[in-house]
Amino acid sequence: MSVLLALAGGGALADKADRNQPLVIEANKPGTVDMQKQLVVFNGDVVVTQGTMRIKAERMELREVGEGHRTATALGVPGTQATFRQKREGLDEYIEGTADRIDYDSRSDLLKLTGNAHVRRLRGSTVADEITGNLITYDNRAELFSVAGDNASGGRVRAVLTPPPSASGPAR
Repeated sequence: MSVLLALAGGGALADKADRNQPLVIEANKPGTVDMQKQLVVFNGDVVVTQGTMRIKAERMELREVGEGHRTATALGVPGTQATFRQKREGLDEYIEGTADRIDYDSRSDLLKLTGNAHVRRLRGSTVADEITGNLITYDNRAELFSVAGDNASGGRVRAVLTPPPSASGPAR
């Protein structure tokens, strides 16, 4: 079963300024930077930041794919999933997610969360929307989530959507 879901309210993308910020990688264990293969691999509580975007994982593999674009694969370990968080442009909102594996492609601005995936939209610090499934794909440009369940468990997915805050308050 697959469900497509556009975020409620507004056409605000992830913070555009992030794309022009330096990419910073930190880890607890030694890493490798292979200039010929254009591959960077780090292990041990890896944290990658670029502006407001932050990805945390036990293992991170980054590849240069040309024209300044990168792909990244973040892998968790049993008991600790990989995480993603990024601010939405012009809003006090964040998109954050967790999964066993997170793949990111900067060229298509696509994020794929695989294995016990969970994505939330936060308004300030309040959870506004939540999506869970085995596979969640987030197209940042279109602000479109696609969620699919695990066929072994019957393909169940779940979305909880909160109405946008009313400017005039509750109806009477």
